[in-house]
Amino acid sequence: MDDVDLRILRKIQENPELPLAELAPAVGLSQTPCWRRIKKLEKSGVIKGRTVSLNPSALGLTVNVFAHIKLTSHREEVLESLELAVKEHPEIIECFSMSGDSDYMLRILSPSIESYEKYLKRKLSHLPGVASINSNFALKCVKDTRDLPF
Repeated sequence: MDDVDLRILRKIQENPELPLAELAPAVGLSQTPCWRRIKKLEKSGVIKGRTVSLNPSALGLTVNVFAHIKLTSHREEVLESLELAVKEHPEIIECFSMSGDSDYMLRILSPSIESYEKYLKRKLSHLPGVASINSNFALKCVKDTRDLPF
């Protein structure tokens, strides 16, 4: 990856909808070489895909929960079962395997604390291998970006 690739990535990150006709001259290329570089970056996995960023609050998802999960066991089949199950829950928008006091940290969006409590009782606590769950609620979002620092 060279400086031109990095310029392409920065521009796409700033404005994913930027037409190729505007992107190419902005990074110092004509359209065909720019398009080829983008395809190469996609094929190599540097560009994972393109998404639309939605406002959770505008959709009624006003509660941001960080659930710290401790497992009953660290056996491979328990870890794999939990990770597969998490992928089936659309409420869980992020899941990280952690070091430290918890085994996993989940970020969950919910319309209310009451809704989260029902979700916790009915589904979250029944995930495979869960020994305990410690939930923290975000008071406000100070920074929310997917832009990578390069």
